[in-house]
Amino acid sequence: MNGCRYWTKNDPLLLEYHDNRWCRPCHDDKELFAMLCLEGQQAGLSWSTIIHKEIAIRRAFDEFDIGIVARYNGQKIEELMQNPKIIRNRAKIKAAVRNAKAVQKIVSSGAFRSFDEYVWHFTEGEQIVHHLNSFLEMPSKDELSETVSKDMKKRGFSFIGPVICYSFLQGVGVIDDHLDGCPCKAEG
Repeated sequence: MNGCRYWTKNDPLLLEYHDNRWCRPCHDDKELFAMLCLEGQQAGLSWSTIIHKEIAIRRAFDEFDIGIVARYNGQKIEELMQNPKIIRNRAKIKAAVRNAKAVQKIVSSGAFRSFDEYVWHFTEGEQIVHHLNSFLEMPSKDELSETVSKDMKKRGFSFIGPVICYSFLQGVGVIDDHLDGCPCKAEG
């Protein structure tokens, strides 16, 4: 397999993610939050690991309902730590709770009507379409991910360094890094 799908390694779950979700604009608060958490779960692991555990992770985290995750307490965190179907990393689990609270704070502050509005305001609602011929040209972070990461950290988010942030921005379609010639590439 070559071209843009090279990284999927013929894995049906990765192929489905590449073809239908990766770099596709997302404007749903719950899904934006889910992708933020999933990208945080990936730190130090492969995306393949996350994709193969995604259904179990979503179930364990109450389908990433922001209000529910924000109310997780020590008992719920311990319950998650005992679940062999998910990534059992205490710091990553606590980050999901902290990030849910940060999303709620962004919306309740009145500065933004939704998490969607917050995420997309960095590009004034426009998708950034990169024109890449090879994955060797794809950065792991850029000025935008540095800016978003810094702002999110200031607002109380965690597990959102510039590299994780870049992957998040790809995952929710703020950035389109499909290689030129890929049928999934946005026009632009």
